[in-house]
Amino acid sequence: MALDPAVRRYDLDWLRIIAFGLLILYHVGMFYVSWGWHVKSVYAAPSVEPLMSLVNPWRLALLFFISGVAIRFATDKTESLGRFAGSRVARLGLPLLFGVYAWVMPQAYYQLRQSGEFTGSLFEFYPDYAAFEQSFSIITPTWNHLWYLAYVLIYILVALAILPWLRNVPKSRAWQSLTKRPLVIVFVMILPFVFVETWLSPLYPTTHELINDWAHHAHRFMIFLLGFFVAKDGRFWHSVNRAWRFAPLLAVAAFLLLMNRQDIEHLAGQFMSDTQLRFFFSYVMVTYAWSCILTLLGFSQRFLNRESPLLRYLTGAIFCYYVLHQTITVVAGYYLTEYRLGVGVESALVLAITVAGCVLGYELIRRIPRVGILFGVHKVSGFRTGR
Repeated sequence: MALDPAVRRYDLDWLRIIAFGLLILYHVGMFYVSWGWHVKSVYAAPSVEPLMSLVNPWRLALLFFISGVAIRFATDKTESLGRFAGSRVARLGLPLLFGVYAWVMPQAYYQLRQSGEFTGSLFEFYPDYAAFEQSFSIITPTWNHLWYLAYVLIYILVALAILPWLRNVPKSRAWQSLTKRPLVIVFVMILPFVFVETWLSPLYPTTHELINDWAHHAHRFMIFLLGFFVAKDGRFWHSVNRAWRFAPLLAVAAFLLLMNRQDIEHLAGQFMSDTQLRFFFSYVMVTYAWSCILTLLGFSQRFLNRESPLLRYLTGAIFCYYVLHQTITVVAGYYLTEYRLGVGVESALVLAITVAGCVLGYELIRRIPRVGILFGVHKVSGFRTGR
C-alpha cells in the first residue's frame, strides 16, 4: 500500500485550488443571501440560500483537510523544523498582519457606510479603525475572511510541537485497521466530529474570534489532523477509491433528511429524547459533509491526477486570490448595488470584477519585489509523496 515517492499528487494540487475557489464563490454568494454579512445587495433574498447550504457544511472542512495533507508533505521534506516554522509564520503571519491593518480595512469601512454608522472618507476612517478603542458596532481592526490564516498557523505550530507522535499515528495497527475498510472510513471515522457537533457546538457557537471558539477549533483541528494522518496512507486512498462511487448517493440521502428535519423531529420526537435527536441529526450532517469530501477526493484521484499549464499557474496564484478576493467583492458590491441594475446583471458583474481583480492583482503583485509575500505569493512545492 506504499505510495510511490516519485509520483506527484496532482489531484491534491487541484483539490487545494477547488477548496479556495469554492470559498471565493461562496463569499460572492454571501452578498445575495439574507444571512448577515459585511455589505448586502438590494436584491438579497433567501432564494439562493438552499444552494449555499449545499456547500456550507463541507467547504471549510475540505480546506483544512487539504491544509493538513500539505503540512505532512512539507514537514517530511524539510531539513529543519525551526526554519520550517519560521517560514510558515512569515507566509501566513505577514499576509494576516498586512490584511488586518491594510487590505481588509475597506471591508469594515464600506460595511459601516452601508449601515449608516460612518459617513466620512476612507482616510478619516482609518485612525479609528486602527485604534483599539472600539468606536464602532463591529470589532476593529478585524481580519474578516483572513481568520483562516490565524487558525491554520496555530494548528501548524501545534502540529510541529508534537510532530513525532503525529507521524507515528498512521503506522499504528489501530489506525491501519480503520483506513483499510471503506465502510469504516465513511461511517466510523466521523464519530469524533459527531460528538463535537452534538455536545460542544451548542455551548460554543462559531465566532472566528480565536478565543472561546472551542467547538470550531475542535472541528477544524481534527479535520486538519485527519488530513495529516491520511496524506501518505495508501490504505486510506485505496478505500476512498472504493467508497467514492456510493458517496454521492449517501450525500443526497443525508441532505434530503436534513431538508426534512422539522417533519422528522415532529414524528420521532414522540419516542426519542432531544439529545438523541440532536445526535442523530449531527450524525446526518457530518455524514453529508464527509460524503461530499470523499466524493471530491475520489473524483480528483481518478480524473484530475495529471499535470497541466493551468494547474501550474493556479497552484501559485490561488492563495493570493484568496487574500485578495473579499475586499474586491465588498467594494464592487457596495457601489454596483446602488445602480439597481437587476439581480442578474449585478451578480454577473460582481463575480466578473472579483475574478478579474484577483487575476490582475496577482499578475501585478508577483512582479513587484518584496510585495508578494504580503499577499501570499510565494513558491509552492506541491504534493509529492516522498521526501
